[in-house]
Amino acid sequence: MAPTDETLQAASDASPPGRTPPGGGAASAPARMPGWLPRAMVLALALIACFQLGSWAFHQLTGLLINVLIAFFLALAVEPAVSWMAGRGIRRGMATGIVFLGVTIAGAGFVVLLGSMLAGQIVSMVEDFPDYLDSVINWINQTFHTALNRVAVQDSLLHSDWLQKYVQNSASGVLDVSGQVLGGLFRLLTILLFSFYFAADGPRLRRALCSVLPPAKQAEVLRAWEIAVDKTGGYLYSRGLMALISGIAHYILLEALGVPYAPVLAVWVGLVSQFIPTIGTYLAGALPMLIAFTVDPWYALWVLIFVVVYQQFENYVLQPKLTAKTVDIHPAVAFGSVVAGTALLGAVGALIAIPAVATLQAFLGAYVKRYDVTDDPRVHGHRTRPGASLLARMRAVLRRTDDPRAEAEPGPEADGDGDDTRDDSR
Repeated sequence: MAPTDETLQAASDASPPGRTPPGGGAASAPARMPGWLPRAMVLALALIACFQLGSWAFHQLTGLLINVLIAFFLALAVEPAVSWMAGRGIRRGMATGIVFLGVTIAGAGFVVLLGSMLAGQIVSMVEDFPDYLDSVINWINQTFHTALNRVAVQDSLLHSDWLQKYVQNSASGVLDVSGQVLGGLFRLLTILLFSFYFAADGPRLRRALCSVLPPAKQAEVLRAWEIAVDKTGGYLYSRGLMALISGIAHYILLEALGVPYAPVLAVWVGLVSQFIPTIGTYLAGALPMLIAFTVDPWYALWVLIFVVVYQQFENYVLQPKLTAKTVDIHPAVAFGSVVAGTALLGAVGALIAIPAVATLQAFLGAYVKRYDVTDDPRVHGHRTRPGASLLARMRAVLRRTDDPRAEAEPGPEADGDGDDTRDDSR
């Protein structure tokens, strides 16, 4: 019987004997997922979720963490005074309360005096504003040959568009300013509360921290804590002493010039110039210059000259002697730490950058191995020129050619040549 198309197709699809079908046959089992893959996926998702949650919580608690950091450094600063009072029989909580009460009274008194001074100066400037405006208009009329009138200038200022917009913006921003003031007061109270607990419960906090560490690590933590207390307290006390000296010096100048509110201005200059690094002196000198300008413009110039001269005296004479034993860091390192602290934490970072770097430097100094420095001129800043040896050789050759005895004396090569000549004659 002739083969049909179906039989020919079946014969062509049939596999040769001894070979398996291309598809593996019906007996082959399907590929299964590894058992560890679901657990790895769940673990990865859990880690991502924890990271996102931690990042969100950190950003939400950044303000609180900064407040705690400030409170910790403030507690380190008052630790020597609190320990001194506690060593003389006063309870540690009572001693901490006394120290903080004194600091609060001093700060509140300074703010009240400064506010009264600014309010008085603003009132006097507003009262004297017509006289200032008359003097400026007279100077413009005499210099540029104009015919300005004070009444016309006042009307143009009062009815100007920019003044109306400024008043509207100021009125709408009153609530924002009030909210910022209330937020600042709440933040200050938070810092004071945390710093009080850190200072009053300092020994208990150290014991709690050391209880979770092995004995070797406990000694290192206590040593680092002690260094931080010494450096932070020494930094603030040295800054306070320099602020006192700066305030006295500026008070003498302002009192001699007859500038009003000289005591308050002197305290302002002393505190701002010392506790705002690098540019604090110039920021502090701006207010006395403004007040002195209202008395006499030349007095403002004298104040500026005195501020610049005193800054140089403080940087090169006063500060190295006062901070040599407390915060002995290089000025370049101090400036870099202030810049880094400002970039990380703003004004707070600028305040705590120097004691933090001084603490880190003192702590690492005990673990860095140091060697004796070789007695090389380059260590002391004396450079050796590369052509010095060549120049010395040329001078030696010139001396040898100029000396006739050096030419008369035969050298070893001449002696050898003479011996060879006598040998040849023989």
